[in-house]
Amino acid sequence: LSQDDPLTNLNTAFDVAEKYLDIPKMLDAEDIVGTARPDEKAIMTYVSSFYHAFSGAQKAETAANRICKVLAVNQENEQLMEDYEKLASDLLEWIRRTIPWLENRAPENTMQAMQQKLEDFRDYRRLHKPPKVQEKCQLEINFNTLQTKLRLSNRPAFMPSEGKMVSDINNAWGGLEQAEKGYEEWLLNEIRRLERLDHLAEKFRQKASIHESWTDGKEAMLQQKDYETATLSEIKALLKKHEAFESDLAAHQDRVEQIAAIAQELNELDYYDSPSVNARCQKICDQWDNLGALTQKRREALERTEKLLETIDQLYLEYAKRAAPFNNWMEGAMEDLQDTFIVHTIEEIQGLTTAHEQFKATLPDADKERQAILGIHNEVSKIVQTYHVNMAGTNPYTTITPHEINGKWEHVRQLVPRRDQALMEEHARQQQNERLRKQFGAQANVIGPWIQTKMEEIGRISIEMHGTLEDQLNHLRQYEKSIVNYKPKIDQLEGDHQQIQEALIFDNKHTNYTMEHIRVGWEQLLTTIARTINEVENQILTRDAKGISQEQMNEFRASFNHFDRDHSGTLGPEEFKACLISLGYDIGNDAQGEAEFARIMSIVDPNRMGVVTFQAFIDFMSRETADTDTADQVMASFKILAGDKNYITVDELRRELPPDQAEYCIARMAPYNGRDAVPGALDYMSFSTALYGESDL
Repeated sequence: LSQDDPLTNLNTAFDVAEKYLDIPKMLDAEDIVGTARPDEKAIMTYVSSFYHAFSGAQKAETAANRICKVLAVNQENEQLMEDYEKLASDLLEWIRRTIPWLENRAPENTMQAMQQKLEDFRDYRRLHKPPKVQEKCQLEINFNTLQTKLRLSNRPAFMPSEGKMVSDINNAWGGLEQAEKGYEEWLLNEIRRLERLDHLAEKFRQKASIHESWTDGKEAMLQQKDYETATLSEIKALLKKHEAFESDLAAHQDRVEQIAAIAQELNELDYYDSPSVNARCQKICDQWDNLGALTQKRREALERTEKLLETIDQLYLEYAKRAAPFNNWMEGAMEDLQDTFIVHTIEEIQGLTTAHEQFKATLPDADKERQAILGIHNEVSKIVQTYHVNMAGTNPYTTITPHEINGKWEHVRQLVPRRDQALMEEHARQQQNERLRKQFGAQANVIGPWIQTKMEEIGRISIEMHGTLEDQLNHLRQYEKSIVNYKPKIDQLEGDHQQIQEALIFDNKHTNYTMEHIRVGWEQLLTTIARTINEVENQILTRDAKGISQEQMNEFRASFNHFDRDHSGTLGPEEFKACLISLGYDIGNDAQGEAEFARIMSIVDPNRMGVVTFQAFIDFMSRETADTDTADQVMASFKILAGDKNYITVDELRRELPPDQAEYCIARMAPYNGRDAVPGALDYMSFSTALYGESDL
């Protein structure tokens, strides 16, 4: 009904009354709604019809209500019974289905699967069981309520179907909870077991991986044959390295045992992947056993190789100790055998021959030593071949090989006969040299004294005053002729000397004279005779130029020879001074006397040789006793030729002097530079001074 629509409300009421209450429709709704004051009687009649209709129905309703009430109680009770039965059946069925799930103890292989089971169990506890707990509680409430209602309505108590009593349900529920408890405990234990298994498996994998990483390449390393080409020092280093590896291997024994123990525990805990664990563990154990066997095998190989190499090393050392001095002996022998010996006497070559014979006597022992040294090397080769030792190099103690020893020995053997031949040839050469020495010595011992004798004789001729100067000159020239006639013997001696030089003979015990001595003596002899002849000739010139008589010359010679105490043919300063004093010169020991003597010495010894020759002595003495030309006299003569002028012309010289002397003066006179000079004027004064400039003699 709606307050806003009375027309619809009335039509609805009229239709319901006609249809359900058997009240005919008496009025139209429009008449009631559209009339301000409807017909009262008609309304009352309509209302009374409703009243009578409802008044008769209430009695029936009361009776029906009683019946309905009884039936409703029965129906409700039956419904409760049905609901109980159904709820009990559903609950028992759920328990029946759930208990096998809870009693399932099939283990999972992974923690993830077990965690999922635990999560499913938690979902069961959190989602599935609480509604069932509520159902069980509601079932008990419904059962109690039904029994109470039956008791209050004087109905007999409800007896559920067999097996569906509350006690049956409680028993089943107890079994469910017992299964839950066991299942939960099993889940937790299984999770702990899997945690332990996962931990052990991870630990197994880690230890196995570490071990496998450590063993990676170890078998290949232990199977290496590097010791076959190693030296002794390298073998010792390999042994040290192997000892370190063995220590490391022993240290890893605990890890292998731990790996085996973990694998055993995983088997005992029924680890799902035990086959792979066992296979891996077995592989590790087999590899470990193999490593142990390879380690022992390598140690034995290293020790065996070390022992062989030590033996070889000792042989190498012995070889080196004996090969080095033997090699030095052979090198020294080769050097001696090839040495270009230089001997000068037969005694020396005989000494070399004796030494060579002594050397040849040592060759058999040397050959034995060579064979012994080669035997050492052959022993090394035998060890190498017998034990298949792969030598990495040569003898570390020496570079001398058997090939070198044999080569040098063969060379020594070849050099011995060559040395024999060389010594024989040298012996023959020394015999020839000795013959040359004797030949030269015989001639030199004659020529040398002859030259000395001639030198003494010439000296006596120059000193002694036998006959005139012309007689001395003739005598000297005869000497000179005889000396020149002796020249072939000198030439013959030169020829012998040339042979001696070509034979490289440097000494001669058969004479004290050398060719150089003979040459010098011969040259001195020639020089002395020529000089002596020249001195006599000069003395004759001086005598004739200055009018010195023979008696004066003899007197000068006697004085000179008297003070020539050493018979050297010259006077020293003191000897000359004594001679001057004896001749009456006033030369004292004071400064004036020394100055006068120095002046005289500058005249007789202008070149400061420290000696006075007989020629200089004669010049001085003749100058002191005779009238001689001076520079002033020459200048006065030139002045006469020049017409009393201070200079002279070329024409005047050519007019007054012979041509060669005129040209001589023109070439040597300096130009005159005085105030009165004319073109072409020459300075005769400086020329005259120059003529006597070097000597006042």
